[in-house]
Amino acid sequence: MVACNTKEQALSEKNRKSFTSQHKAKVALEAIRGTKTLNEIAQEFAVHQTQVGE
Repeated sequence: MVACNTKEQALSEKNRKSFTSQHKAKVALEAIRGTKTLNEIAQEFAVHQTQVGE
C-alpha cells in the first residue's frame, strides 16, 4: 500500500470504479461499430475517453 499524506488521499484510492467484463465488452463493441465518436461512447458508458481507445 502506498503511504498517504492525508486522509482524503487514502479515501480517493479506495473509491476506484471497477467495471465488469460485460460492461467492457459493451464499450468495446460500440467502439468497433464506429457509428459514434469516442467522446459519445465515453459519455454513454460513464468512462473516460482514453479508456475507450485503449
